[in-house]
Amino acid sequence: MISLEEMTARQQPLESKFGYRSTASEVIAGFDLAGKTAVVTGGYSGLGFETVKALAEAGVTVIVPARRPEKAAEVLAGVDGVQIEAMDLGDLDSVAAFTASMRDAGTPVDLMINAAAVMATPELRTPQGWDLQFGTNLLGHFALVAGLEPLLQDGARIVSYSSVGHWRSPVNFDDINFDTTDYEPWVAYGQSKTADALLAVALDARLAGRGIHAFSVHPGGIMTDLQRNMPREELLARKWIDEDGNPNPLFKTPAEGASTGLWAATAPELADRGGAYCEDCSIKGIVADDHADMTTGGAKQWAVDPEAAEKLWVVAVKATGLDPFSR
Repeated sequence: MISLEEMTARQQPLESKFGYRSTASEVIAGFDLAGKTAVVTGGYSGLGFETVKALAEAGVTVIVPARRPEKAAEVLAGVDGVQIEAMDLGDLDSVAAFTASMRDAGTPVDLMINAAAVMATPELRTPQGWDLQFGTNLLGHFALVAGLEPLLQDGARIVSYSSVGHWRSPVNFDDINFDTTDYEPWVAYGQSKTADALLAVALDARLAGRGIHAFSVHPGGIMTDLQRNMPREELLARKWIDEDGNPNPLFKTPAEGASTGLWAATAPELADRGGAYCEDCSIKGIVADDHADMTTGGAKQWAVDPEAAEKLWVVAVKATGLDPFSR
């Protein structure tokens, strides 16, 4: 297991030539990605859609697992080099079926962009009985990576979409499923986004020896379908929209929001920063547990703590029955 000191060093600030308003296409321009294959969850909406477009334009074959394949086909009809397969990320049986079909096909995987998510949902459970946000955002992606283990190529990269929402909560290992504590949608979301960041730490610890690195990213504030569970009154109160429904002008466009994920998937300067939490095509360091100014960026220590990452790994292995990259 990597030490906390080493992980803290990897999370030290790092700037790139890109920034807040860089777009997905700008970030991967100049990279020779022809012949590569990527798996992108959430690839037919918002950030995932922009990610798929940019990768396809760069010559990547993009596989998009979709809960609504017909809708995905409609949205992605004009994008070349895309394969759409059925998969419900919130149902581990569905994830298992998709990964089995991928293994049967023997398709090599060079990039994984785990962009799909649910946010601030009512208290709901997955078919396996897990809190919907934890079960979808973390367990579904864990099972996806685990199932595709034999297909991951040396030098591959895995990007998990986290969020500044991780500031709301570490993983509550004593009650992940809200069985004994009151359910609060934003706390559940924050826990799941912390878990996504910790997954990158745990994956990188297991895969760095093959030159495979994992990262987590905060894409920034963007209005997408992710806000579908939020009432208009809440969006107004948070100043995410104005009275006419226009997004806050400080928000990124989806194309800008997709840039950090693709930067993490390609940037050579991240080769020795495996497991890091990235934002605005950079790393902004670690902020104190009680730091509340979200405009500064940065990761909470609990989202990059290797001990917590290993503890989460044990939970995920037990929940899914899968133990990839076992050492």
